[in-house]
Amino acid sequence: MQLLDCPVRNYAWGSRTALAELRGQPGPSPHPEAELWMGAHPADPSRLAGSGSTLLGQIAEDPVAALGQRVCERFDKRLPFLMKILAAEEPLSIQAHPSLQQAREGFERENHRGISLAARSRNYKDDNHKPELIVALTPFSAMAGFRDPASTVELLEQLGSERFVPYRDLLAAQPDGSGLRALFTTWITLPSSDVSELVDDLAESCVALLARSQRGRFAAVARNLLQLVERYPGDAGVLAAILLNHITLRPGEGIFLDAGNLHAYLHGVGVELMANSDNVLRGGLTPKHVDVPELLRVVDFEPLELAPVPLRNAEPGGTVEQVYQAPIDEFALSRIELDATGLLHSVSHGLSRGGPQIIACTRGEVIARGGEQEVRVPAGGALWIPDSDPEVILHAVTARDEVFRAVVPH
Repeated sequence: MQLLDCPVRNYAWGSRTALAELRGQPGPSPHPEAELWMGAHPADPSRLAGSGSTLLGQIAEDPVAALGQRVCERFDKRLPFLMKILAAEEPLSIQAHPSLQQAREGFERENHRGISLAARSRNYKDDNHKPELIVALTPFSAMAGFRDPASTVELLEQLGSERFVPYRDLLAAQPDGSGLRALFTTWITLPSSDVSELVDDLAESCVALLARSQRGRFAAVARNLLQLVERYPGDAGVLAAILLNHITLRPGEGIFLDAGNLHAYLHGVGVELMANSDNVLRGGLTPKHVDVPELLRVVDFEPLELAPVPLRNAEPGGTVEQVYQAPIDEFALSRIELDATGLLHSVSHGLSRGGPQIIACTRGEVIARGGEQEVRVPAGGALWIPDSDPEVILHAVTARDEVFRAVVPH
């Protein structure tokens, strides 16, 4: 096992304080820090602390020792997941991720056309899909999946805008996935002048709705929409946001997003685990490339009943490690709480063997012991455990230690 030196990705929507505070570094940082990558993605692999090699390179040198025979055969000698700590100070773009087949076809198609991987117009950076699970470390606001159309019709009625009546009627006449596709396509392909007028009108309608009631059913949605209008005036993504579920996760709660689920994270810090991919099709709230025809091929327009992912204990009768139940083959995520006093939680916890693991410490500090090795993992730090290692036991250092564990499920 080895500590990882994890790259920080700087995007405009990131925080200048959250990741610095987590890692015990001085803040504010010179640039917004958006994501801490823990894994072996070719675009930015983690490095093995104290050595000149990357995790990607170590896996390539001896994939069976790193991943185990089962994972090598199943995932073509590649680590199938990418772990991140994400810090959103401002909304991310509205986006969706392709299915595995769509990713393979799109990657091959763009390679055949000779589009550079670094090109702004490139949609597919790799040939993998990107289902993802996000778990909140702080209160975490997000939009994800299409709301039940009947509820969206009610929202449009409460907004009370004459400009939106034709769109409300369009969805009311076909309150299903086909109606959502028709309305979303209409909005995202409108001329920019029409989009600007609708977005301005939406802002006025949201202000009026909140003036009537600060605690109504759609009050939180109206506040979110006003924030989006302020940051992205004239952006069709603001209109798309009307159609999505709006949710705020409490710390420890998570949501799973499968291929095709349109979503945007709004604010907060969370642990994100996904298939090892960087494929993104954007639909707005961004100055980056938006490929409308490709986005429409990828998005799943069926309404999604969004709810936090259920948890189960990793062991019968145990409460130290809880697993987020996501229906995916590439990864499983669990949350482990340890307590050096032994009053609230166990002082130590053994990690079952079988396949590669990454451990991310999000609070306190833990000591990992395996065989003759002992490694201290501080908050904001990550530990790589290859398949060939002996059993690792985590030991608490403080009274409120928290780690997240990424594995490949059997």
